[in-house]
Amino acid sequence: MTDAYIYDAIRTPRGKGRKDGSLHEVTSARLSAFTLNRLKERNGLDGHAVEDVIWGNVTQVGEQGGCLARTAVLASDLDESIPGLSINRFCASGLEAVNLAANQVKAGAGQAYIAGGVEMMGRVPMGSDGAAIAVDPSIAMETYFVPQGISADIIATEYGISRDDCDLYAVESQKRAARAWEEERFSKSVIEVKDRNGLTILDRDEYMRPQTDMQSLGALKPAFKEMGEAMPGFDAVALMRYPHLERIEHIHHAGNSSGIVDGAAAVLIASKEWGEARGLKPRARIRANAKIGTDPTINLTGPVPVTQKILAETGMSFGDIDLFEVNEAFSAVVLRFLQAFDADHGKVNVNGGAIAMGHPLGATGAMILGTLLDEMERSDRETGLATLCVASGMGAATILERV
Repeated sequence: MTDAYIYDAIRTPRGKGRKDGSLHEVTSARLSAFTLNRLKERNGLDGHAVEDVIWGNVTQVGEQGGCLARTAVLASDLDESIPGLSINRFCASGLEAVNLAANQVKAGAGQAYIAGGVEMMGRVPMGSDGAAIAVDPSIAMETYFVPQGISADIIATEYGISRDDCDLYAVESQKRAARAWEEERFSKSVIEVKDRNGLTILDRDEYMRPQTDMQSLGALKPAFKEMGEAMPGFDAVALMRYPHLERIEHIHHAGNSSGIVDGAAAVLIASKEWGEARGLKPRARIRANAKIGTDPTINLTGPVPVTQKILAETGMSFGDIDLFEVNEAFSAVVLRFLQAFDADHGKVNVNGGAIAMGHPLGATGAMILGTLLDEMERSDRETGLATLCVASGMGAATILERV
């Protein structure tokens, strides 16, 4: 088996996923092409330099449909001989793109890949592609389907996580993200998005609300209470699956949940020999990756069992990992991870996360992997683990080792 290494990891800033967001006028293909071009320029990727572009995007409809990966290659300056593969593992799509690329390199199916993803949530709304698990009654009833916000509230109820716990976590995420930007911790990876005239459209994450405090969050109403308690509502469905709970405590809202944003990210993965031939130095080795299925009703607990799985498969313990990135889909997701492993919050999401900066579905996995690598280098740590919860009840994880 050949080792797979990360040579570069970049991302765009996250733009508000609304019509007044700075990236709203940029299509998914164009933002993807722009990101691929920056990666090409930074690493001298001329000709058929990589075997494939594996690109995650979740809502694969309209301008994000039709194998967006190949469209992005053709819209970019990459050689047209490079193909493209679009994938969808919901929120983990960007990370799974990296994992697929790494596994291809390890197996000898090409020496180099570009992997990452995009999501323009302000242009292609989440859920606009439909989903059988949600819209087909026969499947929805069999799986006890509930929306993810309800699932987050189930986690909180099941594991004794309070509204104050979630709000405190959200405030800390905002503080950490603001500090990271102030200290230029993202400067190695974040690329300015420019228009065709070379004018900067966006150069920093614009969703952040560093002024957030417990008082402002306390004024927000639970976002999923009404849909849960309506008759018949999703709470009734959840309680059929979890009859030991008296009721679902609705504690999540816009302030302690991930933000709807636009963005893209790309990672260059290759063998050591490929890098040596081009005079490039690897930044980290992709030691392992894993995925798992979980209960589709509570839905968002995947980071815990997939972390247990990847540690068991590598013979590592939780204490062997220096830093963690756990996607902040909802506060309760990360709080449950901290609870399950009795983890030190000082090692988890040290630069904030999706609650503060937003969660561009198909890109987030690649984004948090890049954030993890940057922080490993900045703080001189050796090992890191990135993981995400995934819709329909799944989890994905990747372990990095600095070179």
